[in-house]
Amino acid sequence: METKTRSLFENWGLQNTDRPVVIAGPCSAESEEQVLDIAKQLKDQNIEIYRAGIWKPRTRPNSFEGVGSVGLDWLKLVKQEYGLKITTEVANVKHVYEALKAGVDILWIGARTTVNPFAIQEIADALKGVDIPVLVKNPINPDVDLWQGAIERIAGAGIDKIGAIHRGFSSFDKSKYRNIPKWELPIELRRRMPEIPMICDPSHISGRRDLIEAVSQKSLDLNYDGLMIETHNNPDEAWSDAKQQVSPSQLKEILSNLVLRNVNSKDPALLHDLEELRGQIDAYDKELFKILEERMKVAVKIGEYKKAHNITVLQPERWQEILNKTIEEGKAHDLSSEFVTKLFTAIHQESINKQTKLMRK
Repeated sequence: METKTRSLFENWGLQNTDRPVVIAGPCSAESEEQVLDIAKQLKDQNIEIYRAGIWKPRTRPNSFEGVGSVGLDWLKLVKQEYGLKITTEVANVKHVYEALKAGVDILWIGARTTVNPFAIQEIADALKGVDIPVLVKNPINPDVDLWQGAIERIAGAGIDKIGAIHRGFSSFDKSKYRNIPKWELPIELRRRMPEIPMICDPSHISGRRDLIEAVSQKSLDLNYDGLMIETHNNPDEAWSDAKQQVSPSQLKEILSNLVLRNVNSKDPALLHDLEELRGQIDAYDKELFKILEERMKVAVKIGEYKKAHNITVLQPERWQEILNKTIEEGKAHDLSSEFVTKLFTAIHQESINKQTKLMRK
């Protein structure tokens, strides 16, 4: 782990700041017995941070919405009996006050709250003068500005121990994931805010326990700092999100299988080879820009013909034809359909922008 990130986690009061920092525990606290049983098994694995949902924001009423404040007493017992740091989700000012009163060590803000700047600001105002780590999950919709804005609001309250949690994004598209990862968005957030530790929540991304290890590994390959994995002593009987929870023994197996890679290398030969390869990448990028420039020149000429003959800029059938053709061509060059679609959609949009500008002259 980078020194900066290590020092951040040390400031959070953690003893083991090796990457990845692991946060584990049930989706929901269900009973005192359940909470303590899981805590005991996690303590045996040297897990330091125990998570449990006390208040659960549900899509529809009459679903299990958490046990409420009584669950805070169970978390306090986890802290007292096993010495684990405890964390829970807060969605409003009342939750913040009750969690702080109960001695919760770390707060996290859920995706449904992050999407609402008014709610975030109210939580931020309630945290003024408090010294506590706060984790901010990405909003349910794929909007980096909302995510960054939520973090900035919390920081504006004087909170200097802040982390981001990537839990994936809601989508109508069919996917094997419960929430599509869209890895490019947390990568962009990290580019904008490199000092913020990034934690992956593979449970909510996956929605299935059999995908958790692969998602966790990918996040570590992308240099994430930690993992938040929902862990239950009887996952199949969990009162919420049963399919995405693992048992403590399954958690242990997942963590033991993960491969940790170095962030950087000091090997001169390796660094030399990397520089050569990166030089090739830079050269190819220049060629790409030249080709795109020539393509746009042709798009402008087509726009001139459309204007002269009073033809609409957008030609849906032609666009669908291009898309189908490029997807097939991409497969022949070992490029995924998703990548080709995103790339040519962006190119097509730039062509439309240039032609629309031409039409307005």
